[in-house]
Amino acid sequence: MAYGSGRAFAAGFRALGVDADITPPSDHMTRELGNQYTSGDECYPAKVTVGDFMKVLKMPGTDPAKTVFFMPTADGPCRFGQYAPYLRTILDSSGYREATVLSPSSRNGYGDLGDLARPFVRTGWRTLVAADILQKMLLKTRPHEIEKGQTDAIYEACVGDLCRAAENAPIDPPVQLKALRDALVRGRDRFRTIPVHRDPSTVRIGVVGEIFCRLHTFSNDDLVRRVEEFGAETWLSDITEWVWYTISEHFRKLKLRGRQYSLEAAGAWIRKHVQHRDEQVLLEPFKEEFAGWEEPDVREVLELARPYLPAEGSLGEMVLNVGKAIYLARKGCDGIIDISPFTCMNGIVCEAIYPKLSRELRGIPIRTFYFDGTQADLERDLGVYIELARTYHRKKLKTGDSSLKHQF
Repeated sequence: MAYGSGRAFAAGFRALGVDADITPPSDHMTRELGNQYTSGDECYPAKVTVGDFMKVLKMPGTDPAKTVFFMPTADGPCRFGQYAPYLRTILDSSGYREATVLSPSSRNGYGDLGDLARPFVRTGWRTLVAADILQKMLLKTRPHEIEKGQTDAIYEACVGDLCRAAENAPIDPPVQLKALRDALVRGRDRFRTIPVHRDPSTVRIGVVGEIFCRLHTFSNDDLVRRVEEFGAETWLSDITEWVWYTISEHFRKLKLRGRQYSLEAAGAWIRKHVQHRDEQVLLEPFKEEFAGWEEPDVREVLELARPYLPAEGSLGEMVLNVGKAIYLARKGCDGIIDISPFTCMNGIVCEAIYPKLSRELRGIPIRTFYFDGTQADLERDLGVYIELARTYHRKKLKTGDSSLKHQF
């Protein structure tokens, strides 16, 4: 999750009476511990998460017996499905057998959290939607701010306000939803006070990729902010996209097992309906802000990807990335960046498809940036890429193709 999503998600746990917080910011110690406790064959997010968790256990006053690490899992080709059992193995072999790994699965839409399942799924969903909204406001505003740093300060205030609302509001669904919506409205009004200058020549870059690497700024060397420093703005794929995908996969698998009319399916349909309604209530105050920035339904993303990666035969982020890249291009983005860990299967498959995709989208530049914690000349590569995006943007203006333009 992104920074704000992690904070809000932890606040959702606290709302249920669970003492929860995000891991401390990743740093050089994260990498050192990650390298120490892994073999070198793992993908980069595994090293970072292991390093962060081990750093928590080594903090003064940490009691392993009272420590629970939240590490979901998922099916599909991604090694993410092995993170939780691998973390369990590391903890056991390192003398931390008393530490617990809480690992809900995407197999049933993350609905197996025991007694916490019903209230937590709804509370957690609402906090993630709200955090995604604030992140979208941040990225939509920061590249155009007149006073450098003002948008980040406003964003911090908004995230803090949202977390307090989530933690202190009653769990009663209508009351909680109103409290979160009110916090978002206050946040919207704070963002509206930021003086901005929007230059029509600013290029917009769509960002897709492996979820952890694209959202975790330490792991991607803060690539989004670096893109902004080159004078561009970004449209970053959010965390709720993955949740909608897991729900879609749950229904597909129910149908494959002939259980589309079962009690399990009925429960899934109800949960989907409730989550959609909650999302719409939280998004409604931002209709004006997000005009032209609307997120697609996951079914549209999967259909856009179908000619390249049919969802029935390809699983995980590779399908979402290809479909979302097409959607972002059609919404006026001037380039697509894929942020992936080095050796990531999803990234490799997508990279093989992107040249064809670029040609069929009238030459839009698409570039995969891989990360593994080693130094790279990111400034040079980004500089070249942004110039390609500017060239594509000028071509759109010259040809007058309104389907490829974005509006300010």
